[in-house]
Amino acid sequence: MVQPKRKTARSESAPTPKRGAMREADYAALAQFRYQLRTFLAFSEAAAQRAGLTPQQHQALLAIKGFGGREAASVGDIARYLLIRHHTAVELVDRMVKLKLIGRETDPRDARRVLIRLTAKGEQKLRSLSRIHLDELRAAAPALGKILRSFRAKSL
Repeated sequence: MVQPKRKTARSESAPTPKRGAMREADYAALAQFRYQLRTFLAFSEAAAQRAGLTPQQHQALLAIKGFGGREAASVGDIARYLLIRHHTAVELVDRMVKLKLIGRETDPRDARRVLIRLTAKGEQKLRSLSRIHLDELRAAAPALGKILRSFRAKSL
């Protein structure tokens, strides 16, 4: 006669999740992560507006300054970094040139390319915004770290 399997505390409380199955804790972590992202984005948008910039202008300044590996970003680079179309990036650059936040120059190696550089005014605005953004991220880091660690733990 086959003996029935003994029930463990785990089998009585909840079935073992199948690989790829979602648990309530997964939904809670995703919801918290999304909340933290939206909170930061709302902070960022308000900070940009207080500085006299649109959120997209702030993102463009950051993309130009943070563009790594080369001397200057092109309009196409800005479009890729901001996930916008090239013609939209051209319009954004036009508006930012008028505000004296950035300047255009022709790429000395390829006259077809236009390179974008921050002006002193653009540098100053970006510096002040970046300081408060880093402070905000440092304040959010413990909560974000906890959420991200929970994702890593669940994937093991």
